[in-house]
Amino acid sequence: MMIKNRILPLLLLVVIASCDKLDELTMFDLDYTTQYTIESSTILDLPFSVITPEVTTNSESEFENNDTRSDLVESIVLTNLTLTLISPQEGNFNFLNEIEVFIQADNLPEVLIASRVAIPEDGSSQLTLDTTGEELKEYIKKDSYTLKVTTVTDSNINQDHTIDIRTVFAVDAKVLGL
Repeated sequence: MMIKNRILPLLLLVVIASCDKLDELTMFDLDYTTQYTIESSTILDLPFSVITPEVTTNSESEFENNDTRSDLVESIVLTNLTLTLISPQEGNFNFLNEIEVFIQADNLPEVLIASRVAIPEDGSSQLTLDTTGEELKEYIKKDSYTLKVTTVTDSNINQDHTIDIRTVFAVDAKVLGL
């Protein structure tokens, strides 16, 4: 009887650890990059928006490469959004005061996915935004989506600024056969 009392908790611990390992196997990241340009202007402290070109998701093939299908996807959440200034080469994000990024897709509402306020003037040419944790599975399962970037500048920019937006989406899906 003593042995059964000790084996049962041990067996339960092994099952729980195995489930955690299976969960890890059903998670993967999708990375997408797009680019947009903030045109030179003298507008200060007023928000303005720019729509990025469409981002093709190739979601069906991405799911297949990870041994799953779109109907088995349980969740997709943005985990990282990083802006990198491409040009001008000597430029930085000191001109930005606030930024918001929204996702848009056919027949779905626009949703705020990342933002940053009170951006420090530290000479950086790379900026990581705070993500919202919104459920985005329906957007990424579409063939494409666009991002709307709304910014508020706190200084003049006399040159166009070209910026890469890199997004990383965490996908949690059931893997075929598991």
